Amino acid sequence: MGMKTKTGVAAIVVTASAFLFILLAFVTPYWLVNDGKIENPNFEKIGLWEVCLRNFEDFRHHYDYKFTGCWWVFEEEYYIIDDFLLPGFFIVTQFFFTLCMTLVLVAAFLTWMYCFCSRDHDKYILLLLSNGSNLILAGICGLIAVLIFGFNGDNRDWMPYWQHNDLSWSFGFACVGSLLLLPAGALFLVEARRAKYRRLRGSAPQSHYSIDVSKPSSTTHTDI
Repeated sequence: MGMKTKTGVAAIVVTASAFLFILLAFVTPYWLVNDGKIENPNFEKIGLWEVCLRNFEDFRHHYDYKFTGCWWVFEEEYYIIDDFLLPGFFIVTQFFFTLCMTLVLVAAFLTWMYCFCSRDHDKYILLLLSNGSNLILAGICGLIAVLIFGFNGDNRDWMPYWQHNDLSWSFGFACVGSLLLLPAGALFLVEARRAKYRRLRGSAPQSHYSIDVSKPSSTTHTDI
């Protein structure tokens, strides 16, 4: 890693932390979990891509088949309950958080490039601006996802025994990671502004001559 300013180092650290939180939230199935206070709950836990059920039956229909185990939410066997399992708010949450994850992956690559990029490189400022804007956009997408899920995830219209369902640590990681993306992006934008100022100051023309105005100019009188 080349020599970086304190702002640049802080931007790298915050970005790496946000990436870790977002990645864990994206792949773990603990967005909504049963609190364990009831025996044999039909619903155990769900994440963006995995759901765990136990002898679950759709109370709005009568099927002979009961769903048990942990499965991919788009599993083919779930097609008869997909209208219940995948309501509109959950699909929107998946969409925005997937977009957030994609932008964070781009940010990770841009941050890696920044670590080894010289301040004198022609694209240095553009790299900082691109990464900062990308991170802020990722943070906005992440916040939209967690707000939608937070307002709808544990309501009475979705999973059974809603009063025993709690938002869990995967959701918490998503919140923390999304919030961290905003200062990470801001730090890169601040560093871009400072780099632009340093470059403009370094390219300003310098005067090679100075006029000493402290002494009056002498005049030579010639007698005619």
